[in-house]
Amino acid sequence: MAREDRRPTSERTRGPSPEDRLVAQNRRAGHDYFILETYEAGLVLRGTEVKSLRSGKASLAEAYATVDGSEAWVLQLHIPPYEQGNRANPDPLRKRKLLLHRAQIVELKEAVARKGQTLVPLKLYFARGHAKLLIGVGKGKKNVDKRHAIAERDAKREMDRARRGSRG
Repeated sequence: MAREDRRPTSERTRGPSPEDRLVAQNRRAGHDYFILETYEAGLVLRGTEVKSLRSGKASLAEAYATVDGSEAWVLQLHIPPYEQGNRANPDPLRKRKLLLHRAQIVELKEAVARKGQTLVPLKLYFARGHAKLLIGVGKGKKNVDKRHAIAERDAKREMDRARRGSRG
C-alpha cells in the first residue's frame, strides 16, 4: 500500500524549492571573492523580461550591484529579449532596481563604503512566483588566496578518491 502524503495541499502543489527554479548562477563569484554576507532582493522587471527569465535565459557574468542614495540597483545583468516579444522589448543590459528593506539598503551602503568590499550578484531564481536576486557582500581574493583554495579542493578530491579506492 502506498504511503499517503499528509502535507497540506498548499505544500504539495507549491512545486519545487527556489533552488530548483534557478535561472542563472555566478560561479566565478566564489572564486574571485570571499562572500561575507548575502541578501535576497526582489527585481523590478518588465513583462517580457519575466517571460525570458522563465525560459531560463539570463547571464550574471559581468553583473554588479550598487547603492545610489536610498535605492539599490543591479547593472550589466543580461536578460535577452523574449523571442515572441515585439518591439517593446526592453534593453537587455538596462539598469534594474533591487527591492530591499530600507535597513538592508543602509547595511549594504555601509558595507560598500568599507575598503575592498563590493556587491556581487550570486544567483537569479524564482521564489513563490517572484524573480529574486541573491546578492553578496564580497571582498576580493588575491591570487595567493585563489591558489590556496584550489590546493584545498584538489587535496579533498584526492582524499575522496583514496577513500573510494579502499572500499572496492
